[in-house]
Amino acid sequence: MTEIFLPGPLGSAGALAAMIGAGEPQVSAVIAVLDGHRLHVDPDGLRLVPLPAPGSRIHGRLVAAEGEAAARLRFCLSAMGGRAGEFPVRLDGETRRVEVHVAEAAEAPEAVWSASSWSPALDMALAEALAEVLGQFGHRDAAAMPHLLPAIAMRAAARTAGRLEPGAVALRQGFARGDVAQVALRYPYAEFFGIEEHLLRHRRFDGSMSEPVGRAVFTSGDAVTVLPFDPRRNAVLLIEQFRAGPHARRDSHPWCLEAVAGRRDGLELPEETARREAREEAGLELGRLERIAAYYPAPGVASEFITAFVGEADLEAAGGVHGLDEEHEDIRGFVTPLDAALAAVASGEANNAPLLVSLLWLALNRDRLAAEWGPAKGFASGSVTPSA
Repeated sequence: MTEIFLPGPLGSAGALAAMIGAGEPQVSAVIAVLDGHRLHVDPDGLRLVPLPAPGSRIHGRLVAAEGEAAARLRFCLSAMGGRAGEFPVRLDGETRRVEVHVAEAAEAPEAVWSASSWSPALDMALAEALAEVLGQFGHRDAAAMPHLLPAIAMRAAARTAGRLEPGAVALRQGFARGDVAQVALRYPYAEFFGIEEHLLRHRRFDGSMSEPVGRAVFTSGDAVTVLPFDPRRNAVLLIEQFRAGPHARRDSHPWCLEAVAGRRDGLELPEETARREAREEAGLELGRLERIAAYYPAPGVASEFITAFVGEADLEAAGGVHGLDEEHEDIRGFVTPLDAALAAVASGEANNAPLLVSLLWLALNRDRLAAEWGPAKGFASGSVTPSA
């Protein structure tokens, strides 16, 4: 039996269950303290590694495990960049030397983990991420995992939002997550995007449960779109960029007209994403935001969930080429009259769902927004209103 120290939230019940796996025997875990170290965490809240620091200490749990359970724990801790060593930990008035996975200073995240800044939602996201990390156990070497962690954290945040955000039920039958029985789950592909292969049974409309059915799902993080609208000029800002999807379909014009869009960073609010992406993709500071809708653009094949906004903007000097070099973005922003954008809808030149949703919504609501956001109202930076 091997004793392994799990620092901070890695010792929580949810994280431990994700790492051990439902099919593995239960392990014992007791509270313990690792002296002379502090816990570092990356911005995604997934890489949690101890780093030597005289005078500091880390509270965690000491887990006694063997066989498959011990191997799974080691895979997770190594995937985060920790290297196994033997260190003394304190528990129940005694000190014993146990296995601890510690990072080297040059490889550790800069931020120091703080219990006061942690939350139940982050605990849930961590457990979701660890489950996907363990989906690569036996298929990848742990040393090949660190570059996958940001994308895994992005998808874990989306799954956490899906669990926490309530859904409206009026016209639907009322079936919920409890009406789906997960038989098996595989992660055959994981890079910036992922693929999950589900074997499941679900409630049928006659009340019975279906036979096991297989469904493959393209997975990604949640996304946000925002259509910058200048009500004083009755104009919008559109962006144009190359897209691999149309290229893969052999589209003769694989550059798309779009609204400003981007992935949510961790558990940030959709409104925060909208403002950040407007800066990155269009160089714009937005005023008031109005939420259009939140929806799945392709629920039969993809987990992507989009929250759409229209954002108040002064477009007098807007436009140009923007984007982040590290993400290989080459994004052309340009201002056009709203009527010209709607003509692109009619002609088929505007051919992606998020832009269509946003433009058609704005066509119905522009008069109201012009009255509410017009010159007499000024430019109110920072506020958000729900859609009517």
